[in-house]
Amino acid sequence: MSGTVLVLGGRSEIGLAVAQRLVEPGRTVVLAARRSDDLGEQEALLRKAGAESVARVEFDADDLARHRPVLDEVVAQHGPIDVVVVAFGILGDQQRAENDAAHAAAVVHTDYLAHVHVLTEIANVLRAQGHGTIVVFSSVAGIRVRRANYVYGSAKAGLDGFASGLADALHGGPVRLLLVRPGFVIGRMTEGMSPAPFSSTPDQVADATVAALRRGRGEVWVPAVLRPAFFLMRLLPRAVWRRLPR
Repeated sequence: MSGTVLVLGGRSEIGLAVAQRLVEPGRTVVLAARRSDDLGEQEALLRKAGAESVARVEFDADDLARHRPVLDEVVAQHGPIDVVVVAFGILGDQQRAENDAAHAAAVVHTDYLAHVHVLTEIANVLRAQGHGTIVVFSSVAGIRVRRANYVYGSAKAGLDGFASGLADALHGGPVRLLLVRPGFVIGRMTEGMSPAPFSSTPDQVADATVAALRRGRGEVWVPAVLRPAFFLMRLLPRAVWRRLPR
């Protein structure tokens, strides 16, 4: 792989870890996030990994109207995009979302609607240039939505379905999509929460993601044991399922 790597969600621990593993001579890594002038720590990590060229671009995932201009700006300044890592998202507060409709809508807007919009624009850009790979992070939280985090889980369920359909639409063409389904990830986003069984770290998710990219796979579960585990979990009676913790 060569060419520009774009990370949408430049502060994401997973997105940054993936970018560190994709660093190659001559390759530019573009970090896209809000307050892009405050990404010095992230840029330093990439340069430590060997990146010779790191750029930043202002990106607010919730500002749908700016999605396409941001992509066009990256292409104009850094050339064709080889890999787009879509790594933005919020966990939200489930208890608050159960009573605050605006908060529930905000979680779904960022974790689902904004992804649908930007993924459609990314696919259009990569088709037009004739090549490219999209990395999308779903979650096992969306495979069977639990009562304990159903707002976030429902958004991930929608994203998983959309990304799966988009991957099918892209199949056989010059653009491909890798769908990553991690379990509980121990990191900044889940700080203070008790880890769930089969938890992983951002580095473990990144290792599995990049390995799947290099093998040309279309999806990967992290860790791999979650795939058969969730096959069985789908069979649990709903009365049991609704009592499961996060």
